[in-house]
Amino acid sequence: MLNVGIDIGGTKIAGGIVDPDGAILDRRRVPTPSDPQALADAVAAMVADLVTDRVVHAVGVAAAGFIDASRSVILHAPNIDWTDEPLRDELERRIGRPVTLENDANAAGWGEYRFGAGREVRDMVMITLGTGVGGAAIIDGELLVGGNGIGGELGHIRFERGGRPCGCGQNGCLEQYASGRALQREAAEIAASGAFGAGLAEVRTAEGIVPAAAMEALIAAGDAGALEAVHRVATALGEACGGFQAVLDPGLFVIGGGVADLGERLLSPVREAYATALPGYGERPIASFAIATLGNDAGLIGVADLAGGRV
Repeated sequence: MLNVGIDIGGTKIAGGIVDPDGAILDRRRVPTPSDPQALADAVAAMVADLVTDRVVHAVGVAAAGFIDASRSVILHAPNIDWTDEPLRDELERRIGRPVTLENDANAAGWGEYRFGAGREVRDMVMITLGTGVGGAAIIDGELLVGGNGIGGELGHIRFERGGRPCGCGQNGCLEQYASGRALQREAAEIAASGAFGAGLAEVRTAEGIVPAAAMEALIAAGDAGALEAVHRVATALGEACGGFQAVLDPGLFVIGGGVADLGERLLSPVREAYATALPGYGERPIASFAIATLGNDAGLIGVADLAGGRV
C-alpha cells in the first residue's frame, strides 16, 4: 500500500511516494506559491505527477499552522495567507483521493515515532529546533492533538514571565530561548560583550549577526564563546523538558531541526539541565534523549503514514 506525503513549507513544497516501511520511492520539490489557490493547484499537480500509474491509497499533507479538531481547516498559518482555510476539502476536490491534513511538527514527530529515533517506544516527545521551536507528543501510541486540534505547541510554553517578545503575540515563549534564532541571538550578545574570547566578535557582521556557517566552524573548533551560546540554548531546552516530563511523562525526547545537528554538544548540557529541572529527580524514572534520524523527510514520511492509517 503506497501513500503520498506532501510537506508544505514557507519556501518549498516537498512531496513523495511512501511505502509501508517509511521509504520514499519517488519525490518532487517545487517553490511554494504565495497565493493560497495557486498553492492548492501546485499540491494537486505534484500529487498527479507522483501518482502516474501507481496504485495510491491516500494523500497526507503537512503544513505549519493551527489545524482544527476535525483536521480539515487551517485556522491560522504563520507563513502562508491562510485563515479558516478549508484546505482538506479543497485538496480532495482537486485530487480526487482522501486527504489527511496535519500540522507539520506533528507529522515530523509521528514520522520519527514510526520509523526513526522513536520507533521502539510508546510515549515520545519530539522537539524541533529550527528558526522557531516545534513540538509533537505521542502518548500511548497516539498523536496528541488536543480538544481544539492545536495541542503540542511546545515552543509556545511560557518559559520566562515578561520575557522576550514572540511572534505568536506573547512574551517569554520557549522558542525565544531554545531555537536557531535564539542561538544566533546568544552568540551576538556574547560577541558584543567581549566575554569568552574574540572568536565570535571576529566573525560578527557589521549588522551584529554571527553567520550560521561561521558559528558552526567555531563550535567545531571548540571556541569558548560559541560553546557558551550552545550551552545557554541547551540549558533552556533541558529545563523546559523537565516541565514537559511532569505533564507528559515520555520515555524519550527526540530533538530534531537544524540545531540538532550539534549532536552530543547539544544533548549533553540538555540532559544536565533536565536533571536539575525534573520534579523528584533521583526518585523517579527519567527519559532518554536522542537526535532525530529522518532529517527533513520526517514530516513527509509521517503525514503519508498518518494518511494511510486514517482511511
